[in-house]
Amino acid sequence: MAGKYAPFENYLRDLPESQREVKLRFEQIERILNDKLPSSAYEDQRWWEKEKEGNHISARAWSNAGWKVGSLNVKEKWVKLVRAG
Repeated sequence: MAGKYAPFENYLRDLPESQREVKLRFEQIERILNDKLPSSAYEDQRWWEKEKEGNHISARAWSNAGWKVGSLNVKEKWVKLVRAG
């Protein structure tokens, strides 16, 4: 995957197979990306829950790496991803 979210996808792919979940603060994701998340990521949980088809490249980054959103707290600015399947 090319583009802004490629570093995040690579980060998730590089986690040990035995690791079933990862909880990240939004700032941690921004450090991985070396870029800011869009304001909608901070304001609306739907940004995190969008399907992987179409223009939602952010969701594709974790979905392509084999992860899905397990839980999310936009107010506290963290997301927990769990291995899909």
